[in-house]
Amino acid sequence: MEIKRLGTQPSGKAPADWFTGTVRIDPLIQPAAPARVAALSVTFEPGARTNWHTHPLGQTLIITAGLGRAQRQGGPIEEIRPGDVVWFPPGEKHWHGASPTNFMTHIAIQEAQDGKTVEWLEKVSDEQYRG
Repeated sequence: MEIKRLGTQPSGKAPADWFTGTVRIDPLIQPAAPARVAALSVTFEPGARTNWHTHPLGQTLIITAGLGRAQRQGGPIEEIRPGDVVWFPPGEKHWHGASPTNFMTHIAIQEAQDGKTVEWLEKVSDEQYRG
């Protein structure tokens, strides 16, 4: 058994290459082989969002606070709220982040395939974000 105590895994700033705006990432689960599942708590300031991206084995988001947005390629922008659980199937191109006026925090859960959990793509433009 391993217990990771609060404060023992420092928060980090999300890489600007993969996110727009101010985003904080707090590690929760970092897999050691043979495990494949990884989980992060991610907090987006108003207007902040991910780039478009995909996950080889899919991704689950559990919204824990605030008000957010999520969109799959070709679909409408969906509002996401605390308690919502969002599933993106393997390979589905999508983005997610905060609403324009509120922060949003979610837990992101994904599995690694060949050591990779995500493929980052292009930025979500302001026009795309606004819908």
